[in-house]
Amino acid sequence: MRAVLTWRDKAEQCIYDLAFKPDGTQLILAAGNRLLVYDTSDGTLLQPLKGHKDTVYCVAYAKDGKRFASGSADKSIIIWTSKLEGILKYTHNDSIQCVSYNPVTHQLASCSSSDFGLWSPEQKSVSKHKSSSKITCCSWTNDGQYLALGMANGIISIRNKNGEEKVKIERPGGSLSPIWSICWNPSREEHNDILAVADWGQKLSFYQLSGKQIGKDRPLNFDPCCISYFTKGEYILVGGSDKQVSLFTKDGVRLGTVGEQNSWVWTCRVKPDSNYVVVGCQDGTISFYQLIFSTVHGLYKDRYAYRDSMTDVIVQHLITEQKVRIKCRELVKKIAIYKNRLAIQLPEKILIYELYSDDSADMHYRVKEKIVKKFECNLLVVCADHIILCQEKRLQCLSFSGVKEREWQMESLIRYIKVIGGPAGREGLLVGLKNGQILKIFVDNLFAIVLLKQATAVRCLDMSASRNKLAVVDENDTCLVYDIHTKELLFQEPNANSVAWNTQCEDMLCFSGGGYLNIKASTFPVHQQKLQGFVVGYNGSKIFCLHVFSMSAVEVPQSAPMYQYLDRKMFKEAYQIACLGVTDTDWRELAMEALEGLEFETAKKAFTRVQDLRYLELISSIEERKKRGETNNDLFLADVFSYQGKFHEAAKLYKRSGHENLALDMYTDLCMFEYAKDFLGSGDPKETKMLITKQADWARNINEPKAAVEMYISAGEHAKAIEISGSHGWVDMLIDIARKLDKAEREPLLMCACYFKKLDSPGYAAETYLKIGDLKSLVQLYVDTKRWDEAFALGEKHPEFKDDIYVPYAQWLAENDRFEEAQKAFHKAGRQGEAVRVLEQLTHNAVVESRFNDAAYYYWMLSMQCLDMAQDPAQKDAMLDKFHHFQHLAELYHGYQTIHRYTEEPFSFDLPETLFNISKFLLHSLTKTTPLGISKVNTLFTLAKQSKALGAYKLARHAYDKLRGLQIPARIQKSIELGTLTIRSKPFHDSEELVPLCYRCSTNNPLLNNLGNVCINCRQPFIFSASSYEVLHLVEFYLEEGITDEEAVALIDLEAPRHKREGKWRETSSNNSQTLRLDETMDSAGEDDPFTAKLSFEQGSSEFVPVVVNRSVLRSMSRRDVLIKRWPPPLQWQYFRSLLPDASITMCPSCFQMFHSEDYELLVLQHACCPYCRRRIDDTGP
Repeated sequence: MRAVLTWRDKAEQCIYDLAFKPDGTQLILAAGNRLLVYDTSDGTLLQPLKGHKDTVYCVAYAKDGKRFASGSADKSIIIWTSKLEGILKYTHNDSIQCVSYNPVTHQLASCSSSDFGLWSPEQKSVSKHKSSSKITCCSWTNDGQYLALGMANGIISIRNKNGEEKVKIERPGGSLSPIWSICWNPSREEHNDILAVADWGQKLSFYQLSGKQIGKDRPLNFDPCCISYFTKGEYILVGGSDKQVSLFTKDGVRLGTVGEQNSWVWTCRVKPDSNYVVVGCQDGTISFYQLIFSTVHGLYKDRYAYRDSMTDVIVQHLITEQKVRIKCRELVKKIAIYKNRLAIQLPEKILIYELYSDDSADMHYRVKEKIVKKFECNLLVVCADHIILCQEKRLQCLSFSGVKEREWQMESLIRYIKVIGGPAGREGLLVGLKNGQILKIFVDNLFAIVLLKQATAVRCLDMSASRNKLAVVDENDTCLVYDIHTKELLFQEPNANSVAWNTQCEDMLCFSGGGYLNIKASTFPVHQQKLQGFVVGYNGSKIFCLHVFSMSAVEVPQSAPMYQYLDRKMFKEAYQIACLGVTDTDWRELAMEALEGLEFETAKKAFTRVQDLRYLELISSIEERKKRGETNNDLFLADVFSYQGKFHEAAKLYKRSGHENLALDMYTDLCMFEYAKDFLGSGDPKETKMLITKQADWARNINEPKAAVEMYISAGEHAKAIEISGSHGWVDMLIDIARKLDKAEREPLLMCACYFKKLDSPGYAAETYLKIGDLKSLVQLYVDTKRWDEAFALGEKHPEFKDDIYVPYAQWLAENDRFEEAQKAFHKAGRQGEAVRVLEQLTHNAVVESRFNDAAYYYWMLSMQCLDMAQDPAQKDAMLDKFHHFQHLAELYHGYQTIHRYTEEPFSFDLPETLFNISKFLLHSLTKTTPLGISKVNTLFTLAKQSKALGAYKLARHAYDKLRGLQIPARIQKSIELGTLTIRSKPFHDSEELVPLCYRCSTNNPLLNNLGNVCINCRQPFIFSASSYEVLHLVEFYLEEGITDEEAVALIDLEAPRHKREGKWRETSSNNSQTLRLDETMDSAGEDDPFTAKLSFEQGSSEFVPVVVNRSVLRSMSRRDVLIKRWPPPLQWQYFRSLLPDASITMCPSCFQMFHSEDYELLVLQHACCPYCRRRIDDTGP
């Protein structure tokens, strides 16, 4: 840092204070009892201002630049406008010591020896506050919230905008260390407000707003009279009794002297937003200085180290843009960097740092050595194990411990020095002298090697990557390039201030000067582009440029030198330049030029770089052809031209090389049919057809489908014509094509049919399928279009398609909630599994929805399907078990429907006897498990109520007792509780009229039968009516072994005549008279029925003994007394004999359920079908 005096003036009186206008154009000085207004640009005194009667001690400018204030020993404050007119005056009781404008609200603080006042333009009066001591200085915080007051008794008082004290700071010296100057740091980047305090205890201190001191006191060794910050707060100026202004960092580190004076410095300020400093002295001298901060930096390859804030070093990685800051807390004088070493010279020592690791991107430095010694040098260089100090003509080599190992004395002043690498401890240095000599020095060698000598002084040097060429910039701004071995001057270029060789390319260098960057490749002309600053490095396509204080890496495409090589067809050299960094367009241009020059190796590399697979495939195919022995370069070049779009040139080369067919293919592929016709052979029909087809393809692609269809038809490409017509929905055109086609052409006709289906023209599709005789597709068409009648008609003619019709039909019915029809259709199609699944789902749904009649019907249907499936021997046993199970469930649900209706609905139309019989039947049937949906509570409740009503009190009591162990719904809770109580009042026996009779053994069975629905004596199962559930007068009998069903039926049908029973009245005739006599002595042994004799059984046996009949018994039976359940195989037929022939019983021929004939006829009239299996009365079959 150095200070340059810009202008100086001298006033007659002491300069106590000064202030800059915020824009920096004017300077206001307090000199005697006047204010002096200066132009800052040249020091011209613009105008003296008179208004005060005594010495002016202080002056301050408002932040908005509209007004300024002055305070004087005459106890008055004057407010002035920026036009230098006084507009307001107010007074204090003592002389004014300092004034300060609030930077935000423009409130003015004025301080006297005994008080301070706060005035703002909005207020008419000045609010004043007493002070315990003389106020010597004041300063507002950046946000204008607080005002700091410095006092003669060593106290700093921090007040708010209203004048109330918030913080009080007491300095250790008290009144022996009066506070003489304070100032808040104006930086917006600081997290806290920092107050700089200078007292006459000769200390510089820093405090936070809270009153906490930052760091320790800094000794000054003089009495400070003024302290002020630079605009951004990075530096502090302090002046006082040492007759000079000192520059400090914001942390209080002294950096140097701004300007030495002849008397005490009472005031000093920095011009806003600049590096200009003005100084006011005791003797009236006004000095205006410019501070010049020199750049201290060092560069090695991609690492750049530079000084920041005078005391810090920042190391920047120019490639990764990483930065690291090293805080030295002292003035940094010199910096040197080399590989992993960094040397920093401070006023009293040199620090040597090294990187933590060998990683090229590592930015962590640590101190390796310290040389605690003061050195004077112009240039500093660091090597792996040494530091080199350059002072005028002398070079000194020191080890890291500070020991001088070598020294070189030059003939002239050293102007430039650079480390050019080498082994550790033996590095080479390139040195340029003022007399034009250029030397190479090795650190371990005392003798300097003269490389060459030129007439002009050296400013900058660099050596090429292979150490064969040397570039020099001399004091005449000329760049000279020499061959090191021959000392020959290769070329020179004007307007250069620095030069650098490309570290990756031997023949490229760049130099800067005159606001331009110049790039030179080999001996080609220079390529220029605009660039501010100095070139300091050149690596690949990156140029490292130093402009003012910042180093930047500029990406410079190497396009110009590449094109210079391309113009001379030097493809390999152009490729090397391109590798340093060019744009994608440049790479493509290089690739194309190399390809046209048939330099395939370079072209391949360039196309790989731009990832152009098309051209890489072309090059690969050409190389393969060359390996196979092809040498016709015209053919290769024609392929290249065709790839580049130069089709006519390619066609000419194809023709010249005798490959007209390739030209034809090319033009055809390009749909340039007019040109293609020129290359057609001697009317070959195949080629003509191919051309028409391709022309049709092209018409299709350019959205001319009708023309394309006509061309395809003329070329015989029917499939493509059909595809276009179908995709555009042209049914008429498809009909024409389909009718013109021969039935042998199946594929096109099938395509037509497929499009007819898509276009909702099933009639035409059917016509097409019939034409080719594809009945399976026709069936599928009918099914897809839901034309079931046609499908069934076709199925009648061709039974093999029955499955293809009925299965989809059943699925369609199921999807449309027509499940019963679907089940029948599945059954008809032979899909028993699906039929059963549909039925099971229907049954489950019916039970869940409490449709128990439907559930019974579905279970009956399930049982019949299981019986149907039982004909398969493999499934016989399992299916028969299922059959019996489903039959049982069907009977249960059929009976429970009545119970459910009685318990859930408000009105019941069923007779009490029917309800009684059904509930008793269910109770005897539900001994083990209760099927889903059947409520035991409802069954017992019905039984209890009907038993009580009909006089079966014992059974009713049993039912109520059973109910007590079950969970009762709330709606019938009270009814059951009442019934349970009232039944106790009834006798404990059942009415004999209700007791069921066994028609085999004539035993009266109890109402509550532990054995279930069988006789307790003979174990004969009861047969119930399917409507009233009364026990029917039927006894089941079995055929003797050896008698078939057909024979049995034949024997029964014979109805052999019985012995005629003679009446008990006998008639006799004699002579003329007839006599009737009642004969009671007739033997009745002949009345015995052979079947009745078979009903007997062994008394007391627990086993059921069935009734087995022989042929004679069968012959004796009457056909009307026998009912036969004619089950389909594998089930046996069942035979029942009515024991009361006069009481008629009807059996449904479909479900084989038995009814009293009157009941059955009534139910059939009501429902028009069997109430159990829903067989219609008009159905003839069983």
